Amino acid sequence: MAKYLVIVESPAKVKTIKKFLGKNYEVDASNGHVRDLPKSTLGFDAEHGFEPKYITIRGKGDVLAKLRKEVKKADVIYLATDPDREGEAISWHLYQALNLANSDKKVYRISFNEITKNAVKTSLKKPRDIDMDLVNAQQARRMLDRMVGYRISPLLWAKVKRGLSAGRVQSVALRLICDRESEINAFIPEEYWTLDASLKVKGEKKPLTAKFYGTAKEKMNITSREQADAIMAELEKEKFAVTDVKKGERNKKAPQPFITSTLQQEASKVLNFSTQKTMRLAQQLYEGVDVKGIGTVGLITYLRTDSVRISEEADAMARSFIAEQYGENYVSSHVEEKKSSNKIQDAHEAIRPSDITRTPVMVKESLSRDQFRLYQLIWNRFTASRMSDAKYETTSVKIGAGKYFFTVAASKLVFEGFMSVYTNEDEEKSTQNVMLKSIDKDTELSFDAWDEKQHFTQPPAHYTEASLVKALEERGIGRPSTYSPTITTILARRYVIKENKNLYVTELGEAVNSIMTEAFSSIVDEHFTANMESLLDSVEEGTVNWKTVVSNFYPDLDEAVKKAEKDLEKVQIADEVTDVICEECGRNMVIKYGPHGKFLACPGFPECRNTKPYFEKIGVACPKCGKDIVLRKTKKGRRYYGCENNPECDFMSWQKPSAKKCPKCGNYMLEKGNKLLCSNEACGFVKNS
Repeated sequence: MAKYLVIVESPAKVKTIKKFLGKNYEVDASNGHVRDLPKSTLGFDAEHGFEPKYITIRGKGDVLAKLRKEVKKADVIYLATDPDREGEAISWHLYQALNLANSDKKVYRISFNEITKNAVKTSLKKPRDIDMDLVNAQQARRMLDRMVGYRISPLLWAKVKRGLSAGRVQSVALRLICDRESEINAFIPEEYWTLDASLKVKGEKKPLTAKFYGTAKEKMNITSREQADAIMAELEKEKFAVTDVKKGERNKKAPQPFITSTLQQEASKVLNFSTQKTMRLAQQLYEGVDVKGIGTVGLITYLRTDSVRISEEADAMARSFIAEQYGENYVSSHVEEKKSSNKIQDAHEAIRPSDITRTPVMVKESLSRDQFRLYQLIWNRFTASRMSDAKYETTSVKIGAGKYFFTVAASKLVFEGFMSVYTNEDEEKSTQNVMLKSIDKDTELSFDAWDEKQHFTQPPAHYTEASLVKALEERGIGRPSTYSPTITTILARRYVIKENKNLYVTELGEAVNSIMTEAFSSIVDEHFTANMESLLDSVEEGTVNWKTVVSNFYPDLDEAVKKAEKDLEKVQIADEVTDVICEECGRNMVIKYGPHGKFLACPGFPECRNTKPYFEKIGVACPKCGKDIVLRKTKKGRRYYGCENNPECDFMSWQKPSAKKCPKCGNYMLEKGNKLLCSNEACGFVKNS
């Protein structure tokens, strides 16, 4: 009887898949990639056709030796690595490293979107050859990343003096965060007011709150207290009357099932998971969990995807389950496919439970707390995507008073549809207005009280991991598999720090971004990076030769590196000598760069190893005690301005203070781009710096 060998990537899958197959099947794991470009060199010869030079990854010799033994025993070999570019490349590398081309064995490539008995068995019935277009797309991506990393990183090392790195996607992500930080720093808040009228309704106990709209001709923005006071004075003797009542219906559409990016975003918002944690847990759920009464089974489909497509079988199963559990009227009559301008790798399905009848409650005991919470989120979202829209009754009321108009809007949920399974904070907020039982043009109203409030416009929000993933996806930068490692890298390098979910650029991150934007503007250009992703998609489709992409990219990069080498030599930073004396040896201490930014060090290193924190004075006196304001950092590395007399003086500001005082109220001013803004928000004085 023939012997079969199935090679997968992860040892965790071995146990799951082995259970589905008979005694004649051996299942073994490669533990990820077995070959890669050498770490010591660029790994290809730009002069001779850009042919990559692969070597066995250190530590993988034993894995390959074991696999060779298993290959000898087998008659048929199935390469069953992950169903994406990376997985296809691993299969090809295994084919090469195990010398399967020269063996008498039958070798096939199989792939499955979920690790279930049915999916694995079906894949064995549909074996195929290795898809070289997919492999070549991965080879091109790997070489492009290697070019950027290996050619630019040494320059950063030379300029910033530590082992830093650049990356094709990571440098663009860092630039987005730096640009957002600059936007926030330059933002000038603008004052505006809201004016609500509390109105008594004849026959009702509860008053009605109407929001100021404007005149019959146009909507008005109230920009000052004086304007608000003038409107209220005009309306003192006016009567309030209902001029228009519109009743209607509004549908809230069911959400799409998760793709990689939306799963990362939602898990961050709802569960407070980092992108890295979400992907780690999703990988565990995909590879297989030991479920009581069932055994080891993959609970979700493949986790790296940018398609919302669902298989016909899964769709039919979901609709049948919803009809049975909730009723026929809860089953969606149609499913809208997401329209996207970006290329989508549609070979994959969306992320969904492998079996919808396996509810979160059924598997709860078999999962860790975090695994359960993520599975519940995926299950709820997928189930909701096959359910009917939620329906609201809406009422919109126009109220006239003199020449001005006020509005009242309310909605009432009449059919919850998908919201019986899946809701979020936004939905809950939108349903909080409750309309009076009956209101029409004859309803008598009388004025009760004003509720006027001062507000200020807010700057753009700092990026979070979730919003950065969304920004990268919208711009076509990176792919589902790259979002998490990209964010992990810029955090690990301390270019960016995370505080209360927000991402803040560090001094080190600013220095690296400044060099990248100056010397390698095309590399950190989002349009350029998005175009490269599009070209890689074309390689995957077989319409563009992968070596053409690589060979077109390299000369421009090479030229930019050579130019930067010359320019950077001219501006090489020497250690800045300070007037701080080393108390151990008496030398003047110098400013150096470390992984966490600047610090003071003795130039007598290694004989004298004395170091101190470096606090840069900004030439402004503390408004509280008169001592110098210095640039400080939080424990995590976020920069702020504080008094050198800390902790005795507790002055601090996230924005850079100015030495100039506000001519209007006397408070200290803040630098905002090319403007100065009073630190007292209520004052609001602004002038050009």
